[in-house]
Amino acid sequence: MLVLARKEEESLIIDGNIEIVVLGIEDGKVKLGINAPKEVKIYRKEVLDEVMKENQSAAAAAKSLLKTRG
Repeated sequence: MLVLARKEEESLIIDGNIEIVVLGIEDGKVKLGINAPKEVKIYRKEVLDEVMKENQSAAAAAKSLLKTRG
């Protein structure tokens, strides 16, 4: 993991076309702005983790249902 320190209004560039800007720091929270091409998908990790968990549960339920019908 790369760890960088940035101050408010400073940014970093990823892969030459994605910019992450520190917009503000307040009450232990960092507000980030992300400039990226529209085709780049950006997800909050906790939301993506929940979707993946739900998909795994649905797949397990479908597999179980198929076993009982098979």
